[in-house]
Amino acid sequence: MLKSRRGLLAAGLAVAVVGAIGVVSTLNAGAEQITGAPQLTTPVADSPTGGISTTATPPALLPWGERPTSIRKGRAGADSKTLRAEGADAAAADASGSIQPRGRYGPKGRTGRTTSSSLLTEKTDVPPPLPPAAKADDDYDVDYIYSTARQDVVSKGVYSTITIAKPWLADNDYHTLAELAVQSGDSKQIVEVGWTVDRLTNKGSEDPHLFVYHWVNKEESCYNGCGWVQYSKNVKPGDTLPLGTKRFGIEYTNGGWWIAYDSEWIGYFPEQLWNDEGVEFEETGLVQLFGEVAVSNAEKTCTDMGNAVNPLDPDPKVAATSAYFTTTAYINPQVSMEFTYPALDKETGKSAEQLSYYGIKPAPPRSFRYGGGGTC
Repeated sequence: MLKSRRGLLAAGLAVAVVGAIGVVSTLNAGAEQITGAPQLTTPVADSPTGGISTTATPPALLPWGERPTSIRKGRAGADSKTLRAEGADAAAADASGSIQPRGRYGPKGRTGRTTSSSLLTEKTDVPPPLPPAAKADDDYDVDYIYSTARQDVVSKGVYSTITIAKPWLADNDYHTLAELAVQSGDSKQIVEVGWTVDRLTNKGSEDPHLFVYHWVNKEESCYNGCGWVQYSKNVKPGDTLPLGTKRFGIEYTNGGWWIAYDSEWIGYFPEQLWNDEGVEFEETGLVQLFGEVAVSNAEKTCTDMGNAVNPLDPDPKVAATSAYFTTTAYINPQVSMEFTYPALDKETGKSAEQLSYYGIKPAPPRSFRYGGGGTC
């Protein structure tokens, strides 16, 4: 657990559920006001390492074998529907013109091979951006629920084409996202990329935004910073993304874990972040792809996952419109792709029916559908 001056503090109670792990996260308020939530502050991260690189060298080809080309930038501040209509790939969330992303603290789940290797429980004194009512003790719970595909695999990374949607985020919940995660075999070292709807870290926005995140020795860091090195001058973590489908990739090469989005390398987490802690993290031991929601109550939430369509819907025409990960592939793997889909938690004994409002449907070997509309 990252014990920063934000006062992150871990607890130890597991509340795991099927293919889902209930988690609570701890962090304290920072300094910047959130649009639409005047009583809430956004914790802004300190980034003693990282910055903008003019000398780093990404691979000549993107993870999926194409040469990088500049993305189509949309107007700064444009929403996701406008970006899709205009054929843009991303747009700055504000008109500042900065190409340096700003790190922000916020709740972030971590799912490993087992509940013991996952982030289980913490507390936060930062309320959801739009809480139903402030608590007297300023003590808020966060439950993380997942729809996950995973595989133990030694490789240099992973890429996938992901549905980017604008799921409904309930007023008293924190985020809903989709991501790729490369991990060490013990799940202590992690690099993540994906999109998130998160009013806390994206200044009140309800559109999907690009995010990156990493863990060193299972310690929390921050979104979009905390050592991140920006490379692209066109797209950065925190940018607004269009609705539709886009490729995301993570590859270890040239001194770090490089992140690709659409047609560009956007930056990397340098291996020094792990080396400074006496760790070598240069290949995967576990790869995971999943939808994640961070909610105030895992047993009853209105927050959507994916595009809000459950792939297990009894109407096959409806199920066929659910969000997906597809054309997934590993980079220099030592085994072929064969995902597993957790359905029963060994500690709680809960079955998939108890979380039937979120589902997952395999489409082997390279795809799966996931998501749902919560309990409302």
